[in-house]
Amino acid sequence: MNWYRQTIDFLKEVQAELKRTTWPAWKEVRGMTTVVIITVFIFAIYLGVVDLALSNALQVVLDFFRG
Repeated sequence: MNWYRQTIDFLKEVQAELKRTTWPAWKEVRGMTTVVIITVFIFAIYLGVVDLALSNALQVVLDFFRG
């Protein structure tokens, strides 16, 4: 039953820690989420362009060696 007591103690500590936590305001959450989404789209577009360029370059090299 020692694991039971440890689990209860852990959950009490989690609850106490959550009470001390300061949560961001809804406006901050929206702003940060917008930044993350825009950044993901920018990276996706960048990686798509790089992938396309490398694919085309590899195709040119393979065509050259195939004759």
